[in-house]
Amino acid sequence: MLWREIWDSHRGRITGIVGGIFFGFLYVWIGFWDMLFFALLVFIGYTLGRRSDSKLGSFIPWREWGQWLGDRWRPFK
Repeated sequence: MLWREIWDSHRGRITGIVGGIFFGFLYVWIGFWDMLFFALLVFIGYTLGRRSDSKLGSFIPWREWGQWLGDRWRPFK
């Protein structure tokens, strides 16, 4: 009930944080750096999940870039 409501409203954030934690631990266990990079991965996961929950769309405007590139490099103008 309560957990289902939390999952339904924050699915992207939860999966983003879990993915960030997983890859962060993987990076820390393999071993190059410290927790600063781990925190960066968790923040990126949270940000992408929040954008997914808010239905803001992609962070990069792929459609506009494709349109621009198509107009820019059309072979037979």
